[in-house]
Amino acid sequence: MAIMQFAPTALKNMFKKPVTTSYPAEPAVYPERARGHIEISIDDCISCGMCVRACPCGTLSVDRNKGTWTIDRFDCIVCGYCTEKCPKKCLKVVPGYQEPGPDKTPVTYTKSPEVLAAEEAKRKEAAEKAAAAMAAKKAAEAAKAAEAAPAAEAAPAAEAPKAE
Repeated sequence: MAIMQFAPTALKNMFKKPVTTSYPAEPAVYPERARGHIEISIDDCISCGMCVRACPCGTLSVDRNKGTWTIDRFDCIVCGYCTEKCPKKCLKVVPGYQEPGPDKTPVTYTKSPEVLAAEEAKRKEAAEKAAAAMAAKKAAEAAKAAEAAPAAEAAPAAEAPKAE
């Protein structure tokens, strides 16, 4: 009797497409609003730290001198605030998940040596310009003070009362 109750369901399922997918052979299709994970184009990053300040969990860190960007994926809630605040739009939320690893360590991305060298050259150039501007400003102030000194000495002598 129980076989007769199951037979219609079994026959119906024999002629339908399978509900499951062959995951390794076909990529998984994620829902439209799936959060996924954060990815960065590290060579486009200017290490401004806006993403770090926007992160509510404190999972991001940026080291401008070393040219590194670090994320602790186990603390990240993938809210997307960092991607909204990034001025260069080098951060993005990508559907899917990271490959699992044996340990729970933060992931650190490092800029390429060419990009680091170019940024260092820009910083040195900016420092030289700032030093030159500061020297010019001090020279202008010294010249102005030198012009004002003789005029200041002459003014009191002219205003001094004459002795009778």
